[in-house]
Amino acid sequence: MRNLIIDIGNTRIKTALFEEAHIVLEKAYESLEDFMLEIGMLDFEHCIISSVKFSEAELKIKLDFQFLYLTRQTAIPITNKYGTPDTLGVDRKAAAVGARAMFGKGNLLSIDLGSCITYDFLNQKNEFLGGAISPGLRMRFQAMHQLTARLPLAELKENKKINIIGDRTESGLQSGVYHGILFEIEGFIAAYEQQHQDLKVIICGGDSKFFETLTKDHIFVIPNLVLYGLNRILTYNVNKK
Repeated sequence: MRNLIIDIGNTRIKTALFEEAHIVLEKAYESLEDFMLEIGMLDFEHCIISSVKFSEAELKIKLDFQFLYLTRQTAIPITNKYGTPDTLGVDRKAAAVGARAMFGKGNLLSIDLGSCITYDFLNQKNEFLGGAISPGLRMRFQAMHQLTARLPLAELKENKKINIIGDRTESGLQSGVYHGILFEIEGFIAAYEQQHQDLKVIICGGDSKFFETLTKDHIFVIPNLVLYGLNRILTYNVNKK
């Protein structure tokens, strides 16, 4: 089975071509128009689209192939025990399903480092119980810049070590944001480990590249976890027919 996975975010479109459970091609696009220029070169049987930007009706007008549009009502291979299941974001469900696709049993905590940081817990009974949401990396930088009179807009650069002691305003902002997130993640993991035995943790999302030092024998950095989750959801729905 060849599945095309399309994840349309606010700024980029991430795509992956799967053969069964394995990615054979992965690419990101700046716009839907850029993606449509290359769609004719892709050979696939089934497609799923997760989008925060376009409705299903809008995409049906733009795209000339059939696809499963991910909604809160789409069937998923886990039990949703969230207190308000209709408000649970589809990206959070996809991350949880992706974690289960990676690890077939046990307690799982997926941490998605995107615009917001989401913590999503799936127990050993395959029940999604919820988690937490906090500001993401760029959101923290932007908040300090926009909500103060003098602080500049800082950012992190890949492969650059961030010292705990910032010796100027910019490095102080970088230290506060980076180590604030790092300590937050470590604190959440420690708290979950106290409550749930044999916990495996999967860190994903666009900003996971800044936190690869967290990798340990039970902590894994898998940036494209949501794509794996979307592929599992698509396969689950195709097989139900």
